[in-house]
Amino acid sequence: MSAVLPAQPVRPSFSEISRHFAPGWFAAVMGSGVLAITTLALAARWPLLKPLAWGVHYFNLLLFFVLAVPWLYRWLAYRELALATLRHPVQASFYPTFSIAMLVIAAQFLAFGGQLDLALLFWWPGMVLTFIFSFAVLYAMFSGQHVGLEHVTPANFIPAVGLVVIPIAGGPLLGHLQGSARDLALLANVIGLGAGSLMYLGLLALTLQRKYLAKPAFGVLTPTVWTHLGPIGAIPVSLLNLAEQMPLVLPGGALVFASLLLWGFGAWWVVMAALLTAAAWRRRLLPFALSWWGFTFPLGAFVAASFRLGRASGLAGVELFGIACWGLLFAIWLLTLSRTARGIASGSVFQPHS
Repeated sequence: MSAVLPAQPVRPSFSEISRHFAPGWFAAVMGSGVLAITTLALAARWPLLKPLAWGVHYFNLLLFFVLAVPWLYRWLAYRELALATLRHPVQASFYPTFSIAMLVIAAQFLAFGGQLDLALLFWWPGMVLTFIFSFAVLYAMFSGQHVGLEHVTPANFIPAVGLVVIPIAGGPLLGHLQGSARDLALLANVIGLGAGSLMYLGLLALTLQRKYLAKPAFGVLTPTVWTHLGPIGAIPVSLLNLAEQMPLVLPGGALVFASLLLWGFGAWWVVMAALLTAAAWRRRLLPFALSWWGFTFPLGAFVAASFRLGRASGLAGVELFGIACWGLLFAIWLLTLSRTARGIASGSVFQPHS
């Protein structure tokens, strides 16, 4: 009698990986980048964290280039599938993660050694692509009839998040630009922050309507509840960065106070998001998927805002709350990274449903 061996998983080819490559993969770059930046900031308090910050920084640069290969190849070899994803009522919102990842890497190059040329090399195309994706994704939704209330989740914030992230690196870079290049970059920063901030307010109302009137977005969409923290964290940092570069005098105290009010909503939402995530976990409605990377960048953006506003306002509690959230961010990042590595080893994360 011969023993029946269990079937071994079939390793997908590069072509198959590219064919089904999910646009949300770059949320991993966004989350790893903001972890590197916030860890470096926290290393000013605890120097032992500095090697960790640099390690995550280099890891994230490698991760971006590795992921860019199948992402670009999909557009070249499977353009129809890529365009179909762009028209999907849910998946389309994840396309801007590619350009947001470039903006995050630009911020990394500024934080780690002040490498201006490399920061500009990523910021300019990242900024342009962020605007292109914001128009492409939202035009497809506005001009079609394929989006219903059941498709509305905080993932719809992603195009708006990209726009408000532009000044995070773009603001400091203005101080190193001159002439028409500076004027163009300043205009892009202003338009991005203005459009993304007001878009977030509209989408916030829409997603709250969904939460009141429709079924909870549990399952693979559970992590999207944390996406609220992306614009909440990015807007104050971008606002303060841009205010420092404006050719007019702005009341710094008023800007910090207004930012603190937005931060307060973020602190409240951290608790709400944790409660909703715990509810999904208890009901066994939180299966691992690439969407788990959606936990990381929004929480990291909120941590970055906490550190910035804690210093600017002199309120120690703001920074301490941010440190607690950084600990949560690091734990979630480690868990998601390990689960992703297991999925890569088995090939499961490259399946179409992932």
